[in-house]
Amino acid sequence: MAKPISLEKILFSQGFGTRRYCADLVYADLVKVNGVLAEDPDERISPEGLLLNVEGQDWEYHEKAYIAFHKPPNYECSHKTTHHPSIYSLLPSPFVERGLQCVGRLDYDTTGLLLISDDGQFIHKMTTPKKNIGKVYEITTSDPVTEKQMDHLLKGVVLDDDPKPCFAQACELLSEKTLAMTIVEGRYHQVKRMMAAVGNHVEQLHRSQIGAYVMPKDLAPGEWRWLYPSDLKLLSQSMEA
Repeated sequence: MAKPISLEKILFSQGFGTRRYCADLVYADLVKVNGVLAEDPDERISPEGLLLNVEGQDWEYHEKAYIAFHKPPNYECSHKTTHHPSIYSLLPSPFVERGLQCVGRLDYDTTGLLLISDDGQFIHKMTTPKKNIGKVYEITTSDPVTEKQMDHLLKGVVLDDDPKPCFAQACELLSEKTLAMTIVEGRYHQVKRMMAAVGNHVEQLHRSQIGAYVMPKDLAPGEWRWLYPSDLKLLSQSMEA
């Protein structure tokens, strides 16, 4: 059984503002706890299975936030952007207040699965090369993909900034100009440069899977969802593999 916590502290931990502001939300009748209007910010509540409603917005309590996000094109994976809007502008403001960070980044023109969290240990485990976590990219190319090109990708290509070759862990031809490629590294523009190294060009790039976790088909561009224990178990298995 989870230890009860004051409502004010719960709201603060979820990113709804300063502790004073969170207390004021309660006093202004803007907070419901499991469907019941809250009256006292000092009331101690069990966070287990807790559903809040803050200013009309339903919010599940999560001690640590783990979410899957479908990145649309022309957004940057940064809080401080240069030429394009930030993906964080598409997320609820409490996530920004909590300091959520992308678990690895996608280029501004790349779409697909992003994991986002405020758990530094989780982010480190998911991004360290030592874990060899595969990431599946669906690549649309300008020219037909040949067996020779796929064989070259699997045997390893050398990029111009590193004499050490990088390899595709797996390749699957989805159509004449669509290739699903699995990689475990995360070098700068790696997929685009690997395809260029075998004489082809990436027209579109979409990440569909990280480890054993496949992006849900009903998660539309710009949408997010919580990752639950079953999802985290899939990712944990990926790290242990």
